[in-house]
Amino acid sequence: MSNLNTALDFSQPKRERKVAARIWSQAFASIEFKIGMVVFIALLALAIFYPWVSGVDPLKMNIRGKLAPPLFMGEGWTWANPLGTDQLGRDMLARSLVGLRYSLLIGVSTTVLMVSVGALIGLFAGYFGGRVDTVLMRLTDAQLSIPMIILAITILGVSRPTIPSIIIVLGLAGWPVYARIMRSTVMSERKKEFVRGAQVLGATDWRIMFTLIVPLVLPPIAFVAVLDIARMMIFESVLGFLGLGVQPPTPTFGNIIADGRKYLINAWWIATMPGVFLVLTLTSINLMGASLERARNAIYGGA
Repeated sequence: MSNLNTALDFSQPKRERKVAARIWSQAFASIEFKIGMVVFIALLALAIFYPWVSGVDPLKMNIRGKLAPPLFMGEGWTWANPLGTDQLGRDMLARSLVGLRYSLLIGVSTTVLMVSVGALIGLFAGYFGGRVDTVLMRLTDAQLSIPMIILAITILGVSRPTIPSIIIVLGLAGWPVYARIMRSTVMSERKKEFVRGAQVLGATDWRIMFTLIVPLVLPPIAFVAVLDIARMMIFESVLGFLGLGVQPPTPTFGNIIADGRKYLINAWWIATMPGVFLVLTLTSINLMGASLERARNAIYGGA
């Protein structure tokens, strides 16, 4: 058995992990990734700490101070409301940052759910093949035939939208992409020598899948997932704009912009400020995701 163990090649998983580490290292070395990371961390820190440190309540109304312009407009502004106030006198900076907090929470949680469900289904389909693969892939095809936004609108339109329900609906609507990625990668990996060697040595299917194959296929899925966080934030904002997201008085990007569209002529900042924060967040995430993708293509292209 020891001779057989020596003869078989078990170095492939270690090589793949080193390649994944090189991708992250090369991406981190790029200026785009650093800019995106700095902007993202700054926005995240503001969203977490500003409402708490400043003591400003994003739900507190002040009718006397309604529609106050932002600081940079130079007329009627106050330091207490640097980005102005809305139609009810609520601070736009605090409301935008709390909206960013909820948007990130939903975006990250939804992506984690999509990756978990999709990767598990793709893992079983790719490893076992045969009838298991046929059933799971037909289920995936059926899910793919329904556009995510249509499914979300249909389900949330007949129920009261909450943060958990939005995460579950978007997560269960978006898993097929990860199932397909996982399946194709697992089908390629299970034919390699180290998997056959583990089977010869008596390793169980569960151990092979979760200790040998999963660590290899997670990096390419992680690259897709980084960009999907931005996509889920957009979906959350669209649902909020349509009135199917987190319900008022909880501030989110979508419902703030929806309220502000009535005041675009005389108080444009109500709809614009959350949009600026959303664009900055999406841009920072896309910069990091694009850097990872370029590093991955450069390393695998030069291999």
